[in-house]
Amino acid sequence: MITPFTTRSVSRMEIGNDMHARCMSYGVSSYGYDLRLSPKEFKIFRREPGVVVDPKNFSSNALESVKIRTDIHGSYFVLPALSYGLGVAVEKLDMPRDIVGICLGKSTYARCGIIANTTPAEPGWSGHLTLEFSNSSSSDCRMYANEGVVQVLFLQGKTCGTSYGDRGGKYQHQTENIVLPR
Repeated sequence: MITPFTTRSVSRMEIGNDMHARCMSYGVSSYGYDLRLSPKEFKIFRREPGVVVDPKNFSSNALESVKIRTDIHGSYFVLPALSYGLGVAVEKLDMPRDIVGICLGKSTYARCGIIANTTPAEPGWSGHLTLEFSNSSSSDCRMYANEGVVQVLFLQGKTCGTSYGDRGGKYQHQTENIVLPR
């Protein structure tokens, strides 16, 4: 269901020479799984007065790529104050027909003003989730790559009659790249 799968909660990462650094936890949690932010790409909305974003006719020109940075704390993207950004999960999900995943923000980021959109992973959906973040604070915030950024809670029910895959959902089989509104 999750690839790659980490069987425990990881909160320290090896940084070389048997040294370990604290990280934003990822892997198995009590009732879910903490997904990591991919280092491949992160995009933010351009600040252009008068530009209207249209979800029915979305233009990629509304976004700009953010360069990844690295220091002693790890690799990260910067989400500017009062802005909105898109990233993608490292892990690929393959949802069974009787499981729905609900993706929520992690409390450490929430306490920094970062709001992760609640995103469902519907029964029968497969792919890498595009993740959406709002920085509601007046300060820029680091978004750490290859570290936990959202938690997926899993709920099991009866096998659905028509899955996301059966419907041919437009966001099916996303790769580890940001997928824009379709």
